[in-house]
Amino acid sequence: MSRVWIAMAFVLANTVAQAEIRMNDDLGHELVLTKPAQRVISLAPHITEALFEVGAGDLIVGAVDYSDYPEAAKQIPRVGSNKDVSYETVVSLKPDLVLAWNSNGGDKIIRRLKALGIPVFVDDPKTLDDVGDILGQFGELTGRKTQGRVAQQRYRQRLGELRNANSNKPPLTVFYQVWHQPLMTLNGDTLISDIIEMCGGVNSFADAIPIVPRLNVESVITADPQVIVASGMGKARPEWLDDWLEWPIMQAVQNDQLYFVEPDILHRHSPRILLGAAQMCEHLDKARAALLTEAK
Repeated sequence: MSRVWIAMAFVLANTVAQAEIRMNDDLGHELVLTKPAQRVISLAPHITEALFEVGAGDLIVGAVDYSDYPEAAKQIPRVGSNKDVSYETVVSLKPDLVLAWNSNGGDKIIRRLKALGIPVFVDDPKTLDDVGDILGQFGELTGRKTQGRVAQQRYRQRLGELRNANSNKPPLTVFYQVWHQPLMTLNGDTLISDIIEMCGGVNSFADAIPIVPRLNVESVITADPQVIVASGMGKARPEWLDDWLEWPIMQAVQNDQLYFVEPDILHRHSPRILLGAAQMCEHLDKARAALLTEAK
């Protein structure tokens, strides 16, 4: 009998060991879960999207504002925004995992949640490859390991196709405009810049020190980009993009190379970012064709 009990104890211990999850987040902090999370709070719209992508949407008990994709995400109770979370609401939802984004003051929120004893995993992707990694990580953290791997493989395949289709193309200088008042762009340490590079572009302000540099019109004129791409806030092309028409001294204006990509498919670090990346590449291809025609 003693041998039977020993064997059973060994099996039980092995099962527990297998159930435990240890994973380092994007800040290098180790998260330890005794079992896959069953009550998850998402603190960024792209995190919500990624959870649905790996089949864990039904585990989300709370999400921040603008978590509106897929359609089912609109029904999830809100806990605030990615800048201002209601800690009382978070605690009342009894999450066994909070998935947070280290941006827009996220560090303060993360510290507070950890101080409350809530397990937090921080997501802060910087490259297109990182987005694929998220799918695998979220799948494992929520007990959807197989679905996560499938989603990750699907994403990586599509990313590889985009890279192959846009390799070895003539480079174009690109000014990416996030907003107009104040005038803002993104430097080289961002996903947007990684997308521009994949499409054969060169970020005009890649070397800027802040991640989100604030500029004046003169600095953009001096950079003289061949293409200007704007995002804005909604699905419509922002009116302020045409303000650049006042400066025909720039190549982008001379050659009518002003483009728009909907921010939801370019600023959210979810699998849908490949849709925005494809549009970016299409815009740069149009610019190359226009410049080739002009040269003739």
